[in-house]
Amino acid sequence: MKTNRVYSNKYWEVKPFPESVEEGRTWREGMVGGNGENGFITSGAPYSDTIIYQNINFIMPSDEPRYTPEELLSELEEARQAVINFDDTWDVHGRKRTCFYCFHPGHLLRMNMNDRNCESYVRWTDYETGEVCVSFEDEDGIWERRTFTSHTDNVTITEIKKSSKDSKIDMVISIDDVSSMKKFGLRDENFMQYKKLVDEDGSYIAQAAHYPSYEGSELKNGGYAGVTYVLNIGGTKEKILLENTDEKQNVGEEQNPAVKICGAEAVYLITKTGRTFDMGEFQEFKNSKSYKLVDSLLNDCIAAAENYGGSKFSYDDALKKSAEIQKEMFGAVYFSLGNDENISNEDLIERQKSSEVLSSSFVEKAYNHGRYAMTCCAGKTMSRLCGMWSGEWNTKWRGIYTMDANVNIQSSGMNTGNLKEFGIGYVNFVLRQIEDWKDNAKKSYGMEDAIQVPVNCDGDRAMMVEYDSNYPFQYWNAGASWMIQPIFEMYQCFGNITVNTDFGDKELLGDILLPLLRMQTNFWKQLCTPEYFTDTDGNACYLKGKKSLNDGEKYLIIPSYSPENHPKGYESTITANAAMDISAARDGLRMNIEVERILKFEGYEDRISEIQNFEKLLPDYKFDDSGALCEWSMKGYEENNVHRHISHLYCAWPAYETQHSKVLTDACNQAIENRNTENKGHDDTASHGWVHKALVAARLKNPKSVYETLYILLNSEIYYTSLMTDHNTDRRADTYCTDTGFGIVGIINEALLYSNTGEIELLPALPVQWKCGEIRGLMARTEAEVSIKWFNGKAEAKIKSFKPQTITVSCGESKKTVDFKAGEEKELEFIL
Repeated sequence: MKTNRVYSNKYWEVKPFPESVEEGRTWREGMVGGNGENGFITSGAPYSDTIIYQNINFIMPSDEPRYTPEELLSELEEARQAVINFDDTWDVHGRKRTCFYCFHPGHLLRMNMNDRNCESYVRWTDYETGEVCVSFEDEDGIWERRTFTSHTDNVTITEIKKSSKDSKIDMVISIDDVSSMKKFGLRDENFMQYKKLVDEDGSYIAQAAHYPSYEGSELKNGGYAGVTYVLNIGGTKEKILLENTDEKQNVGEEQNPAVKICGAEAVYLITKTGRTFDMGEFQEFKNSKSYKLVDSLLNDCIAAAENYGGSKFSYDDALKKSAEIQKEMFGAVYFSLGNDENISNEDLIERQKSSEVLSSSFVEKAYNHGRYAMTCCAGKTMSRLCGMWSGEWNTKWRGIYTMDANVNIQSSGMNTGNLKEFGIGYVNFVLRQIEDWKDNAKKSYGMEDAIQVPVNCDGDRAMMVEYDSNYPFQYWNAGASWMIQPIFEMYQCFGNITVNTDFGDKELLGDILLPLLRMQTNFWKQLCTPEYFTDTDGNACYLKGKKSLNDGEKYLIIPSYSPENHPKGYESTITANAAMDISAARDGLRMNIEVERILKFEGYEDRISEIQNFEKLLPDYKFDDSGALCEWSMKGYEENNVHRHISHLYCAWPAYETQHSKVLTDACNQAIENRNTENKGHDDTASHGWVHKALVAARLKNPKSVYETLYILLNSEIYYTSLMTDHNTDRRADTYCTDTGFGIVGIINEALLYSNTGEIELLPALPVQWKCGEIRGLMARTEAEVSIKWFNGKAEAKIKSFKPQTITVSCGESKKTVDFKAGEEKELEFIL
């Protein structure tokens, strides 16, 4: 196998109506592909292969409200008074948290053939073409199947062929019942209606569904569909009827139509999925004979077939243009530790579990697979908690976007990893939410022209509904800064590019960043009030009607929330002066000042001065007796390290405050040590906790911690044989999650390259075990591309600057000041 591929010699069949938990998980061993909107998971089983089609926009509506409760604002003063009086009993009036809509899979297509004796089986993922392929041999010859989702045609194409022209293909193509998939029937999918559709000559097979119809839902009349156009070369195909299953959600006159193919030389399946907000009235769906969405998707599939030969369809021609895009994206960065072995995924995983050291080969493959999966999710929006893939209903945490860790971790390597397309999808993801963010700030705090990010959203809406006394997300304040930071980083890496958004072409600085940053600055300025403050001795105080702070006094950030922790002995998570809020505020204000300074719009100097004066009045950090950075800068709170989250280390990552402060660096390292010592057991398995810790460790230039955390992740149960990942190191949450897969890309990028405007540091957290290696194509946050090779105690770097600038380049204790012209590349050497 080539180095741009990973392979497996085993397969797991996806069986309908799984009889055990383990049997229901087998879809997770499937290999994946996608183009940011459409995608697939394929099992690769030789004689009963399945493809579960995906669409990143698919969400199942519920009857839960799609608006922020009106009473929220009236509770603000109650919350503040509870905090200032150390009253941990206030319970948000007993509110029950409501939830966003749940991500769901598309149709499950099954390709059934007669069982034979299968030999020489192998399946693989090709990172450069975006294909998942299967090959095996039996008495009829060698079988080959290839599947990819096209970046150019937005369809998923599968080729099925045999090596021997004398041996023909006989198969039945069907769609499994929706109720036959794991975890169906737990929620609102019970109330959907759908049909399986096959036209009379068997040229296509489809699933069309109408969502449950709830008043107040934007999807009240909505639905989704998936259409597979069937193209056989030679032989015959016909519509057949399989046995009825009497599934109550299936309202088709013909419950189980299928396509039977006999004597074909090759078969091509061209599939597209989509959704609509106008599937018609729910009560009319059952009796309808046609659906606009199905017709539209079918036309797109037929057009794609015609583009590449029609009845003489050429899979290779269809693949060519898409593969060029895929290769450019994936190939932008090359990473090697010099140990790329030709070993199957399952053998690699098992060997790692029996090793006391981290397998360099596994590290390479984990990094490359993470980059590949990111390319599959790039371009249209942001990846979900599960990327864009699910083979089951009711995915844990609803497969939503969680913006207090998951989204942030999964985007950590997008800019430095030279994946501009992933960043463009991220920008669109943010811009679609702005109106809800503005409404959140108004409904939670009564603010004008400000934004507040909720912890969760479902891709369509981001209003403030998911909160209660245990999870007071309505007072999570750091979200806007954290969500804007990757867009600012995108500017640092790629310059003031024009981004094609859902709202037209927009310039990154003036059209996107500046408005966002001004609104987040307004958030902090309106959140802070002189009535709540700390005095010169650091005591939290309240004085009704107080109009301004006196010398030495600081604002109190109240209420505050540090996900998902609370002080020891204090039962409420509604607190004050969370370190995360302090750092996020500083970071957001810093970005705002920098963009104002670059653009120099009229009045910018006064605006900068106003921001700087406000920033001086923000709370200071607090340190405990061990020297660790406290999670809350509040007298009377005791640190609680029995928790996986390390959001209070925001100052190290994603912010940069520790880079030139030994005191803060030491305090953050001690905070990690305290977590490692005290957080043991049940809460110690969530992948995002470990990934977050490693990202912080890389910024703190702590290679030992980076290495040990990578070892814990790769030595656990978190990887499937497809190299996709679970949510937990012991799989206890039983859910698919791409935090580790994508997060490892960010970890390694940060360990091998730190950068900020005008500065580059080579190999800041290089593990001592990685004696030699190479990484090419990383983007530095100063509009420069960097390639590094290290061996025999020295490092060689090539740096290409895309603008005229002076960069301070360092490696270890050595520093060099280098002047660049635009487009100039220079080579540098350092002793490690």
